[in-house]
Amino acid sequence: MVDTSLSSGTAVDDSSLDEDGSQATDAIRISRGELGEKLLGSWPEQRQAARRLTARPEFHRIEGQSMADHRETVFGQLKLLVENGQVHRAFPKQLGGMDDHGGNIAGFEELVTADPSLQIKSGVQWGLFGAAVLHLGTKEHHDRFLPAIMSLETPGAFAMTEIGHGSDVASIATTATYDAETEEFVIHTPFRAAWKDYLGNAAVHGKAATLFAQLITNGVNHGVHCFYVPIRDDEGSFLPGVGGEDDGIKGGLNGIDNGRLHFTNVRIPRTNLLNRYGDVAADGTYSSPIKSPGRRFFTMLGTLVQGRVSLDGAAVAASAVALQIAITYGSQRRQFNAASDVHEEVILDYQRHQRRLLTKLATTYAQNFAHDQLLVKFDGVFSGKRDTEDDRQDLETLAAALKSLSTWHALETLQEAREACGGAGFMAQNRLTSLRADLDVYVTFEGDNNVLLQLVGKRLLGDYGKRFKDADATTLARFAAEQARGKVVNGTGLRSLAQTVADFGSTARSVGRLQDEQAQRELLTDRVEAMIATIAGRLRAASKLSRAEAAALFNENQNELIEAAIAHAELLQWEAFTEALATISDPDTKKVLTWLRDLFGFGLVEKHLAWYLIHGRLSGQRAQSVTAYIDRLLSRLRPHAVDLADAFGYTQEHLRAPIASGIEAERQEEAAAYVAELRASGKAPVDEKAAKSSFDALNHPKKSKKQ
Repeated sequence: MVDTSLSSGTAVDDSSLDEDGSQATDAIRISRGELGEKLLGSWPEQRQAARRLTARPEFHRIEGQSMADHRETVFGQLKLLVENGQVHRAFPKQLGGMDDHGGNIAGFEELVTADPSLQIKSGVQWGLFGAAVLHLGTKEHHDRFLPAIMSLETPGAFAMTEIGHGSDVASIATTATYDAETEEFVIHTPFRAAWKDYLGNAAVHGKAATLFAQLITNGVNHGVHCFYVPIRDDEGSFLPGVGGEDDGIKGGLNGIDNGRLHFTNVRIPRTNLLNRYGDVAADGTYSSPIKSPGRRFFTMLGTLVQGRVSLDGAAVAASAVALQIAITYGSQRRQFNAASDVHEEVILDYQRHQRRLLTKLATTYAQNFAHDQLLVKFDGVFSGKRDTEDDRQDLETLAAALKSLSTWHALETLQEAREACGGAGFMAQNRLTSLRADLDVYVTFEGDNNVLLQLVGKRLLGDYGKRFKDADATTLARFAAEQARGKVVNGTGLRSLAQTVADFGSTARSVGRLQDEQAQRELLTDRVEAMIATIAGRLRAASKLSRAEAAALFNENQNELIEAAIAHAELLQWEAFTEALATISDPDTKKVLTWLRDLFGFGLVEKHLAWYLIHGRLSGQRAQSVTAYIDRLLSRLRPHAVDLADAFGYTQEHLRAPIASGIEAERQEEAAAYVAELRASGKAPVDEKAAKSSFDALNHPKKSKKQ
């Protein structure tokens, strides 16, 4: 299991709060400087440099462009990125790069604020096409291919996905058969479902592709390998044997020329095999430093994990932009007269509005801190500082878990932000709808989220099994006893009964215990461990079943396994938030962030409240207090909502949403000034109700008194 042991934070003293939790927090001031630096993460300079770039108008998306114009705009922006040089950070120093893997991703994911199409198209060129050559090839390939890739002289596609197999890369049908007589590989697409599809740069701009195919030599299939394959000439025409189609207009990301490719006996030199992990000699003899075909396959795919890492960061950035827009607007927009006959209410003062946005804000903070930990892990592996087999497995598991949750969260947040801004949020100029459309595919990019979470679940099961691999009889007996004791305590409700007795019916006491950092950690950790233990117990018999029966048994537990993986990812995010919280020095900032972390933690418990009740982890009294305390936290956080959103550090040049520019505040002030002036002039018409009351008082004084 990925190491989640983190330093324990300090509990915040809530003794200064009013009994109803409505302490006036105006006296508390967040340190925007410290918080902003914390949110920038471990590569602040690289992020700031990228943000200065994305603030420039020439990189901004032009809403309403045709697909063809959008594609050419983005391709032109890629050329500007080349001139800037920042996209070369991860490439070798001897070729003009910086060997800065973490800084490269930190800067790259910020491109989403300019245009997600720009982020993804540059990711295809340098993060997939170029990275495949860098990580799967050797120095000979680097020297031969990378300079033209880095300069954009050779735009390229990453040809892995086939329409017939999707995420099942190991089963792709395209073949690369070695011909020893000519020392060439013959690339062939045997049927329509084996066409490579959804490939960025394939429809128009790509001149070459890093293509994944089954390597066959001397009649033996050695599994999926990667090849460098030219696909177009300098005039843009397909080379002999290469064909393709334009995918056409999509639900989003239409600045990218996605297309399909197919190959009919296309010959490439033997040396175009990217042979870091598998090579073929001139006589057709295959060799590899990794003997296990399965391990070799996953090692090759693991080198391309940066796509998932960057999507995680980009999703967090998009969520932050959406919340900065919606919270700014919500703090200025007024609607309905509730407590005053003169001033309408600021909509962010409504509890429901706070529920909609501040809970999303808390999750985005947690995901921001978790992403930085992922990025540190990624840099450690790819820089070689911490590059063991365990480190690589941890990186793959972390990336799969966090990318899945953050991309789903981004869609939910963008939609909630859109709705929270009403009709104004639906206007293209305020960007929420286009961002939502563009990020839709992130949940299936670089692996469908459900498939990725199944991989996470299998890793958790594997780690669970390792705990008992070499255990002696005494250890197994002790574990069995502990499991039995847990089932007795939770199954009979003894734990929840003890909670009820301890709380004595007091919501305050219930909250006090759940508010404890260690109590939150135990609740979240216990859920993951209990779910995995239960699934492992059910699957224990699989080794004695036939292949078909074992597959059926796994399928019966697939949904719960994915739910366990989600619970694990949520725990990782909570731990990351807690660890970041422990490093905050400013007392006021720490207090507010503790409330925000608690909002995230209590939100997770509330989300899974049925599980905690069914499995006896919480009493009814304590469960009821969860929602009550969330409501208290929302009121405490309300005065700091704008500061917390602005701390992400995006300027108006990044937001580019008129409703977040201050224009709504100007409208409200204009409206209030008009009403005040009209009333002061004495020319204001009388309200119908007021007029009727005056008429009744004059003409029916007795009736008026009774009323």
